[in-house]
Amino acid sequence: MKRFLKELGIEDINPGGSYGIDRWVGSGDTVTSINPSDGEPIAKVQLVTTEEYEKIVDASVRAFKAWRLEPAPKRGEIVREIGLKLRERKEGLGRLITLEMGKILEEGKGEVQEAIDMSDFACGLSRQLYGLTMASERPNHRMYEQWHPLGPIGIITSFNFPMAVWGWNALVSLVCGDTPVWKPSTKVPLCAIAIQKACNEVLCEHGWEEGVSCLVCGTGREVGDLMTKDARLPLISATGSVAMGRKVSVSVAERLGRSILELGGNNALIVSEKADLDVLMPALVFGAIGTAGQRCTTIRRVIVHEEIKEILISRLIKAYSSLRIGDPMDKETVMGPLVDPQAVANMQGAVQTALEQGGTLLHGGRRISGNFVEPAIIEMPGNVPIVCTETFAPILYVIPYDDFDEALALHNDVPQGLSSGIFSKDLEEVERFLSVEGSDCGIANVNISTSGAEIGGAFGGEKDTGGGREAGSDAWKAYMRRQTVTINWGRKAQLSQGIDFS
Repeated sequence: MKRFLKELGIEDINPGGSYGIDRWVGSGDTVTSINPSDGEPIAKVQLVTTEEYEKIVDASVRAFKAWRLEPAPKRGEIVREIGLKLRERKEGLGRLITLEMGKILEEGKGEVQEAIDMSDFACGLSRQLYGLTMASERPNHRMYEQWHPLGPIGIITSFNFPMAVWGWNALVSLVCGDTPVWKPSTKVPLCAIAIQKACNEVLCEHGWEEGVSCLVCGTGREVGDLMTKDARLPLISATGSVAMGRKVSVSVAERLGRSILELGGNNALIVSEKADLDVLMPALVFGAIGTAGQRCTTIRRVIVHEEIKEILISRLIKAYSSLRIGDPMDKETVMGPLVDPQAVANMQGAVQTALEQGGTLLHGGRRISGNFVEPAIIEMPGNVPIVCTETFAPILYVIPYDDFDEALALHNDVPQGLSSGIFSKDLEEVERFLSVEGSDCGIANVNISTSGAEIGGAFGGEKDTGGGREAGSDAWKAYMRRQTVTINWGRKAQLSQGIDFS
């Protein structure tokens, strides 16, 4: 294990701040990264101080002035090489995610692959930062729009995807000409340090020794607050809880900055009586227990037609009873631990509250040992308060419905609006679900899980989910500034709207 960590550049004690390959700092408080599977310490990280934070952001500001002048395709080539470096280290990085965060090894390696895929996507994007040409109303005038780099940007990520969410933001922003400053969760700082070391190596090989990609490991109360209030960071992209997002949005808005918010999800799957249950079951089970329920796209509610409710519950209980829960490094394991004891306590509290609010526990819900739990299935009478609250744990609420109007109402009647899905072979039901009166979420899926979004689409949601969009499609526009340009190539000054000021 020590050899595997050293190959990724992880020492027993690691500085938590970096603004270049030989520019590591960290003299603040020390945090210990804990393996959630056995509670044993992995390594220590020294957090950055306020003074070190200032030094890092100053370096990012300086680097931006040069990085923005590098042609976008050349920036894309560097990002592509970062992806190649991650590919070389995929096995080790995947194991590190599993070791530090607790998701099973297959998911850990899949997350690294997501960052690799983002590097490929971003490289292609570097030649497609397109603007539009518009028709001017004035003779002998040309009008068009162009996109310029925005500046140093702040990226705040959560514990559950310690590398992928960084990839969505940092790799796209780099090809856009920005210089990212990354604050990871202090629950998974080693993943961030390993990624930063890979970036530093590639950037240094191309002569970029300082400030292009930066890391600031620190608490939300200290470093997070500094970032959200820092006018040198015109954009803050923050992934986390709704409560965190409310604080970030207020702090950034007070200085008229921009924010991309990826917050909570309370995702539902409508299961019609016309669903193919054989197609449904693998998607439903993985969507509910993948990453031990610690995905923002986890299926938390299954809204099932009364006609097939008992059949579905029976199949769910059978599937859950066969799940192998344990060491996430074991290839046979399908669900690892929750991230820490507080997550276990939150789950147990939510199960108890659900029962008090009219729920019936159908399966699981107990703590096995340490941070390991049994995933819970609870039948609920509707969207009672606990159902409308996201619990970051493997709790699946089963809610019956009689007609499709009721299903849609149940689906949308929660504060969050990230991912959604329907299983049905009925074209009318599917199209209604996808129509303006259907799902009110940012992601809508048909006959697949709510979990496991592809990078090619813009990822994000509505309502309390925050409205942000990351990763694919035209999400890159959030990391740049738009400029509308009008050129008069004639010999006469003309005003718009036909105004004569002669």
